[in-house]
Amino acid sequence: MSAIAYRVTDLRDLDAAFTIREKVFQEEQGVPASKEHDVHDRTDARHYLARAADGTPAGAARWRETENGVKLERFAVLADFRNQEIGAALLHAVLADVEAEHPDAEVYLNAQLRAIPFYERHGFKKEGEMFEEANIQHYKMVLG
Repeated sequence: MSAIAYRVTDLRDLDAAFTIREKVFQEEQGVPASKEHDVHDRTDARHYLARAADGTPAGAARWRETENGVKLERFAVLADFRNQEIGAALLHAVLADVEAEHPDAEVYLNAQLRAIPFYERHGFKKEGEMFEEANIQHYKMVLG
C-alpha cells in the first residue's frame, strides 16, 4: 500500500487532520480535548495529512518552531492504517519541509513509548529521562 502525505493548505484537509487526531488521542488514548488542541493549532503550526492509496485520510501531524528548534508534534495514524507506511510518509513529508525551511535547526519531538522504535528507525535518539504527558509515558527524541 502506498501512502502520500502533504502539508495542509485547505480547511477540508485541516478538518480531516483534526478528526484523525481526535480519534487517536482523545477516543483511543483518553487525552482530554484541552490538552490535544492548543493555541498552536490555529496560529503557528504547520499541519500535514496522509492519505492511504485509496485516498482515505489516514494520518496527521504538525510541526512548529520553538525556542529550542523545530518540534514535531501530534503524529497520529488511524488504527486501520497502522503498519502500512502512513507514519513514514508523514515523517518524510514533515522532515523534507523542515529541512527546506530550517536546515540548521535542531529537530526534536516527544515520543510515546510505543512509538520510540519507529522514530529510532528514522534517525531519532532518546534524550533525557522518561516523563509523563497526558498520563502517557514519553521520551524526548532528537534527530541526528
